[in-house]
Amino acid sequence: MQAMVKLPATPARPLDDLLLYRLSRLLSVAGSMVIKLCEGRFGITRREWRLIAMLASRGELSSSQLAEHAQLDRARTSKGVGSLAAKQLVTREPTPGDRRQVLLRLTPAGHALYAALFPLVAQINAELMSALDNSAAVQLDASLQRLQRHAEVMVAAHADLPKADRRRGKRQGSS
Repeated sequence: MQAMVKLPATPARPLDDLLLYRLSRLLSVAGSMVIKLCEGRFGITRREWRLIAMLASRGELSSSQLAEHAQLDRARTSKGVGSLAAKQLVTREPTPGDRRQVLLRLTPAGHALYAALFPLVAQINAELMSALDNSAAVQLDASLQRLQRHAEVMVAAHADLPKADRRRGKRQGSS
């Protein structure tokens, strides 16, 4: 005879109650249009687009500066930069006096890609924001800035959390 599974007295709360889940869903739905543009029309990944946009807006950067501004880890940034260099969209030039460091900059082809893709991405964003009136858009912007600052404080306060090993779905240090 099988053991009976006891159900909780109160039903579990839905994921829809969680801000991060809702933001993830929004990004998944609206972001899919950006992914289709990047991959289908321009032959780059969304991550590569982020790196191109950072270099276009901030100019020449080191790899670690680019990783910081794009909020990506250095390994993913390095992989993306390698791919962009192979596509001749980014150049890597040694830093004078320190050959271990390189400065990254967009090539003319990288600038042209940015100039073609940015208005399309901006239009998607504008169309999405058109669901809000001006007052709600200003309030959303202010709220997102507060949430970003608070999230950064939370991350610093919880620096002791274990890192995940996403390849195996396990915590680091566990077998």
